[in-house]
Amino acid sequence: MAETLFFMQVVAENMLGDKKVTVVFVLGGPGSGKGTQCSNIVEHFGFTHLSAGDLLRAEIKSGSENGTMIENMIKEGKIVPSEVTIKLLQQAMIKNENDKFLIDGFPRNEENRAAFENVTKISPAFVLFFNCSEEEMERRLLGRNEGRVDDNIETIRKRFKVFVESSLPVIEYYDAKDKVKKIDAAKPIPEVFEDVKAIFAPYAKAT
Repeated sequence: MAETLFFMQVVAENMLGDKKVTVVFVLGGPGSGKGTQCSNIVEHFGFTHLSAGDLLRAEIKSGSENGTMIENMIKEGKIVPSEVTIKLLQQAMIKNENDKFLIDGFPRNEENRAAFENVTKISPAFVLFFNCSEEEMERRLLGRNEGRVDDNIETIRKRFKVFVESSLPVIEYYDAKDKVKKIDAAKPIPEVFEDVKAIFAPYAKAT
């Protein structure tokens, strides 16, 4: 089994209202190192990092009617509808002055992917797919355990299984369109970022 972290970069013609945007989806299993790579991409290539989970939590904290609805759904163990998360992502991109975005933790599955394309009309140009063994993922997560209850081997393996099962259809969809690029994520962080930099070179900040 392969742990994955992948990016989807959107063609420049994609419009968000009257705003032209470049979007990169960032997905990865637990221990994939996507947080570290997002920070590097933001620093070196001028992207704005948007976390789907953070946006949902911020909406709940705001106390809005929409936030209350989201909170109740989560408490009841229900999945927040794709459209709700997509609307939050849209709002965040429109409000931000930047036109280059990393969207972290979305789409999580094929339904998310289809809904994002249908609602935003944004179609990704390619997927950057990071391969990493389950054993390496476990080693990383257990090594960073800081008292998190979800960082034990049994739970880690369940999280990994769910991630692979839900995300594989997304990868296969784009692979069929010859839009998947693979990178070895088991290498040390600096080496992984060297590979990432080769992909993101066209978006380097002007000096």
